[in-house]
Amino acid sequence: MSKRQILLLSSSNVHGYSYLEYAAKDIKDFLNKNKVTDVVFIPYALKDYDGYLKKVKNVFTTWGFNMTGIHESKSPSDTVKSAQSVFVGGGNTFLLLKTLYDNKLIELIRERVILEGMPYMGTSAGTNVATKSIHTTNDMPIVYPPSFIALNLVPFNINPHYLDTDPNSKHKGETREERILQYLEEDGADTVLGLREGGTLLVDGNQIILKGLTKARLFVKGTSPQEIDVETDLSYLLKK
Repeated sequence: MSKRQILLLSSSNVHGYSYLEYAAKDIKDFLNKNKVTDVVFIPYALKDYDGYLKKVKNVFTTWGFNMTGIHESKSPSDTVKSAQSVFVGGGNTFLLLKTLYDNKLIELIRERVILEGMPYMGTSAGTNVATKSIHTTNDMPIVYPPSFIALNLVPFNINPHYLDTDPNSKHKGETREERILQYLEEDGADTVLGLREGGTLLVDGNQIILKGLTKARLFVKGTSPQEIDVETDLSYLLKK
């Protein structure tokens, strides 16, 4: 039986809600179920670590949880080893993954989540790095990680901030769907779940449920894209 406890958000900001408000119930339920009181925040996707921590900590403190930043410790690895849970923030996916590699945290986080059941939460870039690779991020490669291989906490890819084509738009460039389909043409390409804004994915052991406010779009090599309703069981994606 897998010990995975993972909550992945498409984004932290959704129109009509304050910061993280749309996912407040999912986050609180997730942490309370796992008896978490202290959360380690990983702000590596942005440069202003202190400012980012302050923004996120204000929200989690209001909810009754303690939060510290991994950058406040002299040893990031020791911090992860003793963490009750981690929350990996959004920003630039390439910067985030490179910094995780630089601090030798890839295997450590994976082991703690997969083998020990340490709860992992990610949003945007933090969701990207939880998947098999960052091949389906929307971000610019402002730095170069040693590999695109990510934490591999789930055996497929996610495209956070997935956008549908606007039939009234005059923009004639590639759509998000076209780009994902082009990715799937490559050898070794993995299944991609397009998480729209407000979408949340809950992994509880061997079960995956789509949560949040919006449907998702699933791309599987060799098949047509399909719409996924909220509360759909996607556990079969773990059996790849």
